[in-house]
Amino acid sequence: MERPHYLGVDVGGTKVAFRVETGTECVDETMFSWAPRHSAAHDLAQLAYYARELRGRSMVSFRAVGVAMPATVGPDGRITAWPSRPEWTGTDLSASLRALFPEAAVAWADDGDLGALAEAREACCDDLLYLGVGTGVGGGLVLRGEPCPGLGRGSFEIGHMVVGMRGPRCVCGRRGCLQAIASGPATLRRATRLRGRAVTYDVLRQAWGDGQPWAVSALRRTCRALAVAAAGVQELLHPRLVLIGGGFADGIPGFAGLVSDHLADLARPGGHPLPVRPATLGGLSSLRGAVSLARLIDPA
Repeated sequence: MERPHYLGVDVGGTKVAFRVETGTECVDETMFSWAPRHSAAHDLAQLAYYARELRGRSMVSFRAVGVAMPATVGPDGRITAWPSRPEWTGTDLSASLRALFPEAAVAWADDGDLGALAEAREACCDDLLYLGVGTGVGGGLVLRGEPCPGLGRGSFEIGHMVVGMRGPRCVCGRRGCLQAIASGPATLRRATRLRGRAVTYDVLRQAWGDGQPWAVSALRRTCRALAVAAAGVQELLHPRLVLIGGGFADGIPGFAGLVSDHLADLARPGGHPLPVRPATLGGLSSLRGAVSLARLIDPA
């Protein structure tokens, strides 16, 4: 009897990645870059082409397909916002994915939520908070082994948790969102103000390693904001572990440890601070999570 094959698709603003698994092994992994922006129909046609090519190469049908999406999707399954590819606004995502993979059970979820799911499985922890610090601040929460708040019930938008009432304005229009304080660009802007001249990521890394006061202050503010958000999640939902990932955080030595220090300072008397560790999957987390989603919807 042929073993079932599961497909994970990580749809990004600039590229799309595929991963096919059966049993415990990966049998195919590939990606393509989007053509120049034109229309959602043009993008979907390109996606369909590469999906057909993958089927032909694998010579299998997929039992289930999980898709990681960075877009905001409304309860009716239509995309309401995708800054990287605004042409998709109004697209019926659910119907489009079913048309691409008519032979399979198909589900989609936020890429941060699926990144958290993959990191939780890699860490063997069923109750985990994942924070991804890069161009923005994303992440997800896994409780009892499944993404929270759950499939079809919205995404875990921790980047838009308000952690500073008088903080800088966020791209969403509010002030004090975690993303407006702790993202990579926000941290570099703060470092530039403190230093008095422009700061690049490499300059910040070097200055942090040298113990330059302006770099230490800039990164401490970032990590304190992340700790405040994690402490709020801990009080409400009680994860057992925090993992810190994302391109910005990954390149700063000791970043997760600094978040851990601030989180310990926020612990209530008699309470126990959450352990904090660096995430391990890096840029693969959303793709691995998409395959995990496929297995969740059809665990045969």
